[in-house]
Amino acid sequence: MALAARVTAVLPLVGALATAVALTGAAFFTVAHAGCADSGRFVERDGMVEFVGGCVDGHELPAVPRVENARYDVKP
Repeated sequence: MALAARVTAVLPLVGALATAVALTGAAFFTVAHAGCADSGRFVERDGMVEFVGGCVDGHELPAVPRVENARYDVKP
């Protein structure tokens, strides 16, 4: 009976570990097959850090929706 209790206690740990390994593998697979030759880099310019390069073009991103609440309305 002691063996059954140990197996029951260890089973959730083994399940969680297997899930973590599977998710880590899926993340590495996704990044490896993203199809981007230029991973980009961070460059400091005038005291600001800017991300340069990469596969995402800023013009391809959706526009930020306007907020009707005046306290959140930022004017350039």
